[in-house]
Amino acid sequence: MLSLKNVSKSRAFISPLLVKSRPIFVEFDIQCSSLRNSCSCYSTTVAGVQGYNSLNARDVVISFKEWFNYKPQNSALLDRIFEILKTHDEDDLPSRFAADFALSQLGIRLSEAFVLDVLAYGKGKDVLSCLKFFDWAGRQPGYRHTRSTFHAIFKILSRAKLMPLMLDFLENYKKGRYYHPVRFNDTLVMGYALAGKPEIALQLFGKLRFQGFDLDEYSYHVLLNALVEEGFFHAVDVISKQISFRGFECAVTRSIMLKSLCKKKQLEEAVEYLQRLVNEEQPVSGYMISSVVDALCKNNKLEQAGKILEEFGDCGVVQLEQAYGVWLWNLVQAGRLDGALQFLKTKKSLEGYVPEVFRYNILVSRLLRENRLMEVFDLFGEMKENQISPDRVTINNALCFFCKAGMVDIAIELYNSSSEFGLSPNGMVYNYLINTLCGDGSTDEAYQLLQNSIDQGFFPGRKTFRILANALCREGKLEKMKDLVLFALDRNIMPTDSTYDKFISALCSARRVEDGYLILGELSRMNKVMSASSYCKLIHGFIKSNKGDVAARLLIEMQGKHHKPNRKVFRAVICCLCNMENPEKQYLQFLEMQLSRQETDFEIYNFFIDGAGHAKRPELARVVYEMMRRSGIEPTLSSHILMLQSYLKSERISDALNFFNDLHQRRRIWRKLYNTLIVGLSKAMKADIAFEYMQKMKNDGMIPSMECYEEIIKVLCSIKKYDMVVHVINDLENVGRHVTSFIGNILLLHSLKTQDLCDAWIRLRGLQTETSKISLLGQLIGVFSGRIKVSRDIEDVQKLIEQCFPLDTYTYNMLVRQLSMSEIDHACELFNTMRQKGYETNQWTYDVLKYGLYKCLGMDEAERRLKEMSWKGLDRLSV
Repeated sequence: MLSLKNVSKSRAFISPLLVKSRPIFVEFDIQCSSLRNSCSCYSTTVAGVQGYNSLNARDVVISFKEWFNYKPQNSALLDRIFEILKTHDEDDLPSRFAADFALSQLGIRLSEAFVLDVLAYGKGKDVLSCLKFFDWAGRQPGYRHTRSTFHAIFKILSRAKLMPLMLDFLENYKKGRYYHPVRFNDTLVMGYALAGKPEIALQLFGKLRFQGFDLDEYSYHVLLNALVEEGFFHAVDVISKQISFRGFECAVTRSIMLKSLCKKKQLEEAVEYLQRLVNEEQPVSGYMISSVVDALCKNNKLEQAGKILEEFGDCGVVQLEQAYGVWLWNLVQAGRLDGALQFLKTKKSLEGYVPEVFRYNILVSRLLRENRLMEVFDLFGEMKENQISPDRVTINNALCFFCKAGMVDIAIELYNSSSEFGLSPNGMVYNYLINTLCGDGSTDEAYQLLQNSIDQGFFPGRKTFRILANALCREGKLEKMKDLVLFALDRNIMPTDSTYDKFISALCSARRVEDGYLILGELSRMNKVMSASSYCKLIHGFIKSNKGDVAARLLIEMQGKHHKPNRKVFRAVICCLCNMENPEKQYLQFLEMQLSRQETDFEIYNFFIDGAGHAKRPELARVVYEMMRRSGIEPTLSSHILMLQSYLKSERISDALNFFNDLHQRRRIWRKLYNTLIVGLSKAMKADIAFEYMQKMKNDGMIPSMECYEEIIKVLCSIKKYDMVVHVINDLENVGRHVTSFIGNILLLHSLKTQDLCDAWIRLRGLQTETSKISLLGQLIGVFSGRIKVSRDIEDVQKLIEQCFPLDTYTYNMLVRQLSMSEIDHACELFNTMRQKGYETNQWTYDVLKYGLYKCLGMDEAERRLKEMSWKGLDRLSV
């Protein structure tokens, strides 16, 4: 049982659907137009609409309970009968005797009409109890089953698709279990016909005729109808002629023959047959009209079906309730919900037509699917006004309605009270309730509801499972999530890959990788394959736990499942192995396993060279590099680059230079290899050597990459070799390259720190006005270093920068920093301009501005300004 106290999250709202409802549901204001205008949700959910202050949810619950508990006359006795029958165990004699005695104490006067009422009451609820009652009634003194009661029980078993049970029933019947005055062979033929075994029914009919006996009119028509239903059209004409020959032909015969034409899709002939009957003034039933209407609709001829219905409706001589129900159902199936609602409204006002409960249910279900909640609520009102007793589907639809309308409190209370009106929630209700509770933040209640649904034999759909799983992972309730997944796997239910990803990710984040490994084992036991993403998360989880051997084993298993790990995964596993005890052994064993499971592939060698390089174990990388050559595989450019990088990352500069020079002597060096060396030397703070190799590269007829220029300028500035910086800038200009935002920002940053860069620029280039971007850059350096005085208009400075290089967030941050030292109002103005232009501010921006506010304005004013920024959300910046 779920507690409303736990579920309710201080809601102060409910849909106006219930604020202005019909008298049957509390109070209905007929002004539906204002209700719809205020709701604006004709076809959208109404959750969250204000208006619950004036109405207690308890009143709504009580009102719906009253409707759910509405029973037709005589239902108390019928409920008691089925309550007794449910305790009856056919194989337990004491239980059977007790049930017989309890039924006899009810003082029932058995008659054909009463038995038919009992069977009709239970046919949609408890088929087996119907059969038990039929058996009990047949054994009571003074009562014998009639042809109609046999027909009723046969139809119940047939519609419930309990054919084996029905055939057993007929076998027992043939053995003389029932003593009755009903014609024995007629009942058998009728039974097998209704059991979907018309071939057996025909055989029995043939034996009957051979023995000189015949069927009565009722049984003939049951057999004929069964032949039509099962498509035995070759026998339909034979039996229909027998009926005509014996003078049994009547309206029922014509109705079945009309259905036969419809089943054969001879629709024009069916319409002509119907019209001929009308012209000949033969009686035409509503069932015949419904057969034609249904056939036309199922063959996409709704307009023609509508015209036929309209024609017969105008003449007013035929009861069309059944045809109306068929038409309504087909409109819903065709998605014409507006047409169905209008038809229902028109027929109700003009003819007082009230559909059966299952017709309402079909319309309500489709409207719910379309989120047309206003119309759903109106239909619920109509059903109660018309005193239609809600069945299980109706009640389930109502619970789904409250979930969709955001009224989970009401849905849960009705669910908790389901035993009062005998509700057995279906899977859809459980899905809606669980989804709604998860969205409401009531994850524990949703999980408890899931357990209830499992006890009832329902497991949530894939979407519901994913929503609940995501909520459990998000809230760190991993034990419940683990139980949920294991339960699903035990029942061969496969959650989605994204669900596994999130669960395994949550387990790994909580350092519970062993539990993740357990899930993997369960999948393997079921011959199911975990996604590549889940494998990678699990591998990284074991790496964080410093269990590289397990990670390596998982990677190999991942490959065995036909997933292809990328370089980053290999790199992470190899780095972990290199940090374990006896790294050489771990590393080489892993390489050996990789080489043994596939054909020799230079990509595997490259992965291992790359991994060892990142682990700063270049000696292991060199072992693989030489192994590659000994295996007859010529190392590719990528192999050379990875080997060179492994030396550079470990700062083994001499080894890197020897390796590069050796390659240079043996073959022409590729441009990418030069770039790798220069960038690596720059990052290793070997600026002089990097500059030297940059010159060699140019002498070999190659132009260094932009990354080379950026990294060498960065390192030269950091060690304050500004003269060399100017030389590199000159070289950049000579090769026709432009200053990037990265280079420009580095130069401006160092201009803010010191005037030495400006001095070097003046010595080597001067600050004369020229049109080239490089020369304008010198003026910009002078401005930032304070050597050149300019207007305080920040717009002018921005325009000067734009002429030199593209501005980015980093550039603006430096401008904000410069202004915040003395002109804080201009800094704040620039901060706003920056956001207006779409530049994403970061934590540095905010910190610089915050420091300037305290420096220029003092504590109180700075706090006021910062609080104002917080109100505007300007303190929630990207990092």
